[in-house]
Amino acid sequence: MSSDKLISAEIENFYTQTSEEARLQLGLGPLEFERNKDLIQRHLPASKGVILDVGGGPGAYSEWLAGLGYTVHLIDPVPKHIKQATKRANSLKKPFKAMLGEARQLNFADDSVDVVILHGPLYHLQDKQARLAAIKEAKRVTKKGGSIVGFAINYAASTIAGLLNGFMHEPGFIDMCKQELLSGIHTPPKNMPGSLAEAYYHRPSQLIEEFREATLEFINIYAVEGVVWLDKKYFESRGDARKKQALMDLLSITESDQALLALSPHMMIATRKI
Repeated sequence: MSSDKLISAEIENFYTQTSEEARLQLGLGPLEFERNKDLIQRHLPASKGVILDVGGGPGAYSEWLAGLGYTVHLIDPVPKHIKQATKRANSLKKPFKAMLGEARQLNFADDSVDVVILHGPLYHLQDKQARLAAIKEAKRVTKKGGSIVGFAINYAASTIAGLLNGFMHEPGFIDMCKQELLSGIHTPPKNMPGSLAEAYYHRPSQLIEEFREATLEFINIYAVEGVVWLDKKYFESRGDARKKQALMDLLSITESDQALLALSPHMMIATRKI
């Protein structure tokens, strides 16, 4: 990583060349967005407060949170995202602030915010000590009793997607999956343009342990998409209100079943500063 960049060139190039905003509108994106908002809202203060949206991308979640009445600061290391988020914020009746920054060095005072949301940092920092530094920095700026929630990608995500969608035997794909399953390290093959840049894919138990190592109180861990995306007719089912509700009911009763967490592409951990 060069000294004048907050992130590696590979990660910056990935987000510069792809649309994070479009991702939440396509495929499983709407389910992820809907679920993330539901899970985050469970850990927001009853009274309005200050929220840091760290790795908040182009600002979809910040817009939602600001609309709920919170004071929101979006921090992201990708210049493209800050431009998009600033444009979005300027169009809102209840705007948020967007600033270039990195999860391991937040420009906020100790004990100054009510909630920190860690979006990208946990899966774009491959080194454990770097992830712990981001978690501890989130802890530093959070008030006592405040919440720190973090999103991670599951170590089995590529393997399950590859098996379901028939591209397990594409060149380099199975080797990528083996590496993720054994070490958590995600490095996409060069013949897969558009694949997520260098990342770390957690085991659920590892995610819990990292937050506990930062001496945060563990509240819960949740499947985001859970098991319902495995429905062979998921997109057809989602278009039918009755079938969609049945799937969401199934997701509700399985979301914190740690035996099933590895079947969910994403997961969210909720913790508290004590």
